[in-house]
Amino acid sequence: MHTHKTDSPPLESFFHIVRSIPGAAREVWRGKQAAWQASNQLRHPLRDLAWQSDVAQSLQEEVERLLPGTESAATRHARSAIVCEEDCIILEEIHRLTAEHNRSNITRTAAYLECYEQYPELHWALLAHMVSRNGGYHMTDLQSGLMHNLQSQTDREHMYRMLERCNALIFQDAYPQLLLYMNSRRLGRSCFHLLPHFHISGFMTAFWERFWLERCSSLLSVALIINEQNYIESRVVQHPYFKKEVLSKPAFHLHNLAGLNHIVFPLGRGKGLTGRVIEHFGKLDERIMFGKSLYAMLFGTQQVLTQVLEFARSVPHRGSRAEYWPGLFTAHEEHAGKNEFYSKELLELEWLPEGQRLYSPELLAVWQDTPYEPITRQDWLQSRDCLGHLTAPRRPWLFEMSHEHRYGLLKTAAAHDAKTLLH
Repeated sequence: MHTHKTDSPPLESFFHIVRSIPGAAREVWRGKQAAWQASNQLRHPLRDLAWQSDVAQSLQEEVERLLPGTESAATRHARSAIVCEEDCIILEEIHRLTAEHNRSNITRTAAYLECYEQYPELHWALLAHMVSRNGGYHMTDLQSGLMHNLQSQTDREHMYRMLERCNALIFQDAYPQLLLYMNSRRLGRSCFHLLPHFHISGFMTAFWERFWLERCSSLLSVALIINEQNYIESRVVQHPYFKKEVLSKPAFHLHNLAGLNHIVFPLGRGKGLTGRVIEHFGKLDERIMFGKSLYAMLFGTQQVLTQVLEFARSVPHRGSRAEYWPGLFTAHEEHAGKNEFYSKELLELEWLPEGQRLYSPELLAVWQDTPYEPITRQDWLQSRDCLGHLTAPRRPWLFEMSHEHRYGLLKTAAAHDAKTLLH
């Protein structure tokens, strides 16, 4: 984003930033109070997540029999080799559809919602749709009006590759699973013996087979959360390239400091936000707990589910934050503000006037599809460590995030302004 020099000398701009600190502190306090009140109002009526502890325990025992070195582990691949002609057609079609919809964050996000609309018992598909929306927002943030001067172009590209890689890998693993269920419904028979043909972890087979019989949506959702986070652990989070070029860089921690580790679920266009903050992306256990918390918030509170679903259906995902806060953001650079400094205006004004809003581009306007090296095919299920997460999801008490998200935006603006002054 190109900016024009303002008439304010750098020293005066610096004092503007300093004078904004007490106001920002007051905003934090007011925001916490408002978030508690709004969360309390949204919490009712509650929805029953229908968690079945006995079934979870039974499935845990089945998974333990799949661990390396057991007889079940040795035989499961042999069983998967038996396919009929109809199965071969299904495999070919799922491979084709997965490649077609895995082109970009935009196509993946739409595909998840389509799965949920066809089969609403697939709770995870709606959760994945909303989290994937956030993935798109985080990608475009890197090229936004506030973030453009906080990292070099090289660092932005590394960060984008990590975000895109996570998004693409999870889709590649999860979407065939969803399509196998949809084919099972269409044919009236289980197709889950085909899971290994997509290199799906043996962890998921028992959950899908039980889901086919009992439709235990919350249990399947938790299993998918555990599966997908383990899937990206070695392929992204512990990958030497991403550890060196992203996770160890100061710029990555700047994103957390600025509140860009927020996952927000809009309650409507220009309305409130619900969501959670993930503090330590690099920790597998925390990512799983975070996913379970988001799931419980979304499907455990009726108002949140109703309003989030209405937003998802009515606002197509393009990757711009203008989709949910058009009073602060614009997807069109020519309509964005040309200021060098933003923190003062964001502190003083709830919404920015037309022509002075923050530039949040659409994804396909700033990033192109990215090729990757071949994906390793090993099964992440090597120990029973994951089984401790097979517990009922717990609804968070504080989940209304409008003020906290806006405060994160203010911190980003302050960092942008300070960087501008230093250069």
